[in-house]
Amino acid sequence: MADHDWKPPRLTSSGTAKSPGSRSLSEFVYQQLLQAISEGHLHAEPIREEDIARKLGVSRTPVREALQKLQERGLLTNGGRSLVVATLTEREVLELYTMREFLEGTAARFAAQRADAEDIAIMHRLHAAYLAALGDNRRAAQLNWKFHRAIHEASHNRYLIQAAQGIHDLLLLLYSTTFRQSLDPELSNLQHRRVIAAIESRDQDAAEAAAREHIRTAALVTRF
Repeated sequence: MADHDWKPPRLTSSGTAKSPGSRSLSEFVYQQLLQAISEGHLHAEPIREEDIARKLGVSRTPVREALQKLQERGLLTNGGRSLVVATLTEREVLELYTMREFLEGTAARFAAQRADAEDIAIMHRLHAAYLAALGDNRRAAQLNWKFHRAIHEASHNRYLIQAAQGIHDLLLLLYSTTFRQSLDPELSNLQHRRVIAAIESRDQDAAEAAAREHIRTAALVTRF
């Protein structure tokens, strides 16, 4: 794994990396690799157990488990003698966005039914943080996902949340293609505010329509 820009946290002698909490070692490795993929660090490089174990300061067993999970979820693929980050075709990206539009719309509809005051306050806070981060693409992307995740959480449907997370993880593979997004910040701001307003007013139809429109817009500005 020749990407020297990837500098993940190593485990300490106590078996934790700053604050991995109660996550298992394999989950810690999985999350670190997922982040590395999202930041474009591991693309076009062979991914080997021993290299990752050394970088993260763990044994090869949790690395093997994390790599298997990533492969099962379609983020890694066989590249000869080692694994490599998978790539997406244009058709696959469009299929993912079709599913994402459906899931985001359903999540917003459920949120309009079930969101409590704290759910809505979180959406407002994350949207404000997203706007403040514009100009820092990586930070803005992270906050944009957290904003959408807050809507998923407000749906109070665990299966929808799991499905949306799976779609999100696969869309991280956009970094391994020539796909790029150029969504206008002002339009994104307006669309986020429409989703929040519809959820806050308990208008299920409007919430679903606004969320779906937002994802359709994102799909339209995603290009090779």
